[in-house]
Amino acid sequence: MSASEKAKAKAEQTAGNVEKVVGRAVGNERVAAEGESKEAEGDLRSAKEKGKDAFKN
Repeated sequence: MSASEKAKAKAEQTAGNVEKVVGRAVGNERVAAEGESKEAEGDLRSAKEKGKDAFKN
């Protein structure tokens, strides 16, 4: 996995988690759902890059 893609995935996961927690803390389900979505995007990006690495080796 390239370092920049790994960093992007981790940033998406972290931002999504923070947004999800804040949304739940203030009782805003829309913000919490958006945070979960961003976190899932980061997870998918990470999985995609790991899959590409598996085929390289």
